[in-house]
Amino acid sequence: MYLCRAIMKNGKRNWALPVALSIGLLICMLAAAGIGVIHIPMRDVVVSIGQKIGLFKGMPIAEYYEITLWQLRLPRIVMSVLAGASLALCGGVFQSIFRNPVCDPYILGISSGASIGAAVAFILGWDALVFGITLPALLTALLTLAVILGIARLKGKHNTNTLLLIGIALNFLISALITLLMVVNQKEMHKIYFWTMGSLTHVSWLEIAWLVPVMIACTAILFYHSKALNIMQVGTETAQTLGIDTRRTTYLALVTSSILISVIVAFCGSIGFIGLIMPHVARLLFGSDNRRLFTYSLFFGAFFLLVADTLARTIAAPAELPVGSITALAGAPYFIYLVLRK
Repeated sequence: MYLCRAIMKNGKRNWALPVALSIGLLICMLAAAGIGVIHIPMRDVVVSIGQKIGLFKGMPIAEYYEITLWQLRLPRIVMSVLAGASLALCGGVFQSIFRNPVCDPYILGISSGASIGAAVAFILGWDALVFGITLPALLTALLTLAVILGIARLKGKHNTNTLLLIGIALNFLISALITLLMVVNQKEMHKIYFWTMGSLTHVSWLEIAWLVPVMIACTAILFYHSKALNIMQVGTETAQTLGIDTRRTTYLALVTSSILISVIVAFCGSIGFIGLIMPHVARLLFGSDNRRLFTYSLFFGAFFLLVADTLARTIAAPAELPVGSITALAGAPYFIYLVLRK
């Protein structure tokens, strides 16, 4: 943290920290690829990846190393980085829009919406199909978002407080429905509960291929509106006098973030505390300028979920823990510390 502050004090070196964090993240990903029930030396990890891009030709690698890397570890490592970065970014956006540092990406009930779709899919036995859980979870998450926006429009109020209250109410309603489904279908209770705690066990390259373009598009839109969101934090009236369409900007940022959250939850389940804690850490280090906040939230979220997932699959090996339990164990004490500090 002190190193981060020291680098950022020098305005001429604003590029240095993102570059250093990128290199550090890459090294951590390579190290995580070698950790597990089957230990893979860092050399073999680098050689295997290099051979995919035409380097290190002729250097032998054990076949079971190749299978472990490319079918099991690397997909979930890449997904953990992308998902962690996305959740942290969306958390920063939500905190900026609602002007509340304790908002997280799930506050509108998007996660619960995805969870009920996944629960129904488990009960119907669709988990054996390709995208059998992901597609229903994504559809119900987007449906939840549509219901929230629709109720707000019917009421004729489009302020953030109305959206927040509707989201909280739907969150409780859907959570109750999921509980009822679990009680009635106890055979699938374990699968549903494990999924709602978050897991990267069944992530594949196909899901990553779906996520990447969505993440790039949503991230670009959010960064494009970061300056407008900065001004809106001063006050809605002030922003409007400066020519900013506050209603349009708010809805666009919320919908964009919610779409990205829906995709992440559909692929990985509900992984808590990343979108709450990581933007908070970035704000403490770099201030409330959303351009910096969003940038470093991406990095911190990626690092955090990468470490959490590595711990989830190694602490109780060969068994595996839900990654959401690891993020909660780390995030909850830190959140209590922040409350006591203030």
